[in-house]
Amino acid sequence: MTMRALRHNGLSAVFFGLFAVALAGQAVAGHAGYNNDEVAHAELTGEEPEKLSLARYVVSSHFGQAVMENWQSEYLQFTLFVLLTVWLIQRGSPESKEPGKAGLESDREQMVGAAADDDSPRWARVGGLRTAIYSNSLLITMGAIFLASWFAHSVTGWSSYNADQLEHGGARLGWLGYVGTAEFWETTLQNWQSEFLAVGSMVVLSIYLRQRGSPESKPVGAPHDATGLEG
Repeated sequence: MTMRALRHNGLSAVFFGLFAVALAGQAVAGHAGYNNDEVAHAELTGEEPEKLSLARYVVSSHFGQAVMENWQSEYLQFTLFVLLTVWLIQRGSPESKEPGKAGLESDREQMVGAAADDDSPRWARVGGLRTAIYSNSLLITMGAIFLASWFAHSVTGWSSYNADQLEHGGARLGWLGYVGTAEFWETTLQNWQSEFLAVGSMVVLSIYLRQRGSPESKPVGAPHDATGLEG
């Protein structure tokens, strides 16, 4: 990547880099924790511990469940935020549209169809189904990733649950049975509630607090009731 490309894509490059480092760290720490649990369990039962290599661990349901239960809550957060900010207003927050501007807005405001510019994306100009899809493509994609990661969380959690049941002589469950368990919803909702709290806090705190130079903040001198401004 050239220096110019890095400057123009620095925000995504840094976050994807941090993601890779954090995911690798999670794999190493999770691998160590898993094998420690296997050794502790073997000491109690007198059996040989079934330790996994790192390569085997990262494709295991144990690791997959830990990753997916976080991914699905993050994408749920953004899916709801994208949808709700179309219709709901928070006076004074830069995360909100201005009062009176709730809704899908006009074609002219959205630069759609005949109101599109020459350099607008093609699907914004052609009209019909393609423009309708493109007009909602962010919500569609975020929602699809949420549903896929939620399903992956349920499947990996189901596999991990049944492995534990087999190891301890318990009854195995079908997928629907597992999705109805308290264990599944406890791990799901503990992530959802933290995401809802974080977004709600950001919406409210950005009314009164500032970060100079950030588009997530209003200008430092903007009044508290100014809505939809970015600094």
